[in-house]
Amino acid sequence: MIARALTRKGTALLKMAKCSKDYEPAIETFQKALTEHRNPDTLKKLNDAEKAKKDLEQQEYFDPKIAYEEREKGNECFKQQKYPEAVKHYTESLRRNPKDPKAYSNRAACYTKLGALPEGLKDAEKCIELDPTFSKGYTRKGAVQFFMKEYDKALETYQEGLKHDANNQELLDGVRRCVEQINKANRGDLSPEELKERQAKAMQDPEIQNILSDPVMRQVLVDFQENPKAAQEHMKNPMVMNKIQKLVSAGIVQMR
Repeated sequence: MIARALTRKGTALLKMAKCSKDYEPAIETFQKALTEHRNPDTLKKLNDAEKAKKDLEQQEYFDPKIAYEEREKGNECFKQQKYPEAVKHYTESLRRNPKDPKAYSNRAACYTKLGALPEGLKDAEKCIELDPTFSKGYTRKGAVQFFMKEYDKALETYQEGLKHDANNQELLDGVRRCVEQINKANRGDLSPEELKERQAKAMQDPEIQNILSDPVMRQVLVDFQENPKAAQEHMKNPMVMNKIQKLVSAGIVQMR
C-alpha cells in the first residue's frame, strides 16, 4: 500500500516537473517506493524521470559557441603535443555540442596518439555516424585499425572513405599502406615474431573465429593442404576466397 501511494505521488510530481523542470522530487519518491516494493512499473517511471532529468541538463548545457571555443583550445593543445589536455577540451566541447563530428574526429586523433586505440576507434565511428561524408572520420578509423594491425578492416575503411572523397590523399596513402602489409603476408614475408603477433591478434577477432568455426571453411582449408584439385575449385568462389584472404592477412594461413 505504501509503495503504491508513493508511486502515485511520484507520478504526480513527474507531471509537475515538466513545468517546474525539477525532476529530483519525483526521482526521490520513486526510489522510496522501490525500497517498499520493487514494482516494474515504478522502476520504469523512475528510469523515465532520470532520463528526462538528464535530457534537460544536456539541453541547458548545450552551447555551440562554447563548444567551438573548447574545440579550438583542444586544437592548440594538440599542436603542442599536449594530448591529455587536448582530450579534456574536446570532451568539454562534446558536452556542449554532442553532434559535432569534428570534435569526435579530433579526440579520436588524440586517443590514437595516446595509444588508447579502443577509445579512438569508438570516436572515429561516432564521427562517421554523425557525418558519413566527412573524410576525416574514415582516416581516423583506418589509422586506428592499422595500428591494431587489422589491415583488412583498415583497407575497407579507407575504401569506404574514398567513395565520398575519391581524391583524398590521406585515404589513398592509407590504402597503399594496407595493401603493402597484406601483400607482405601473402608473400610469406612476415618474420616469426610478426607472424606470431598477428596470429595472436587474429584469434581474438570474432570474424576470424567465425571463419575458422565454419565447417565448410574447415573443409576448404583441409583441401588446400591435401587436395589441390578441390582447392582450385574453391578459388573460383569469390566468397570463399575473400575469407581465405582474411586468414592470410591475419597470418593464420600462409600461401607460398
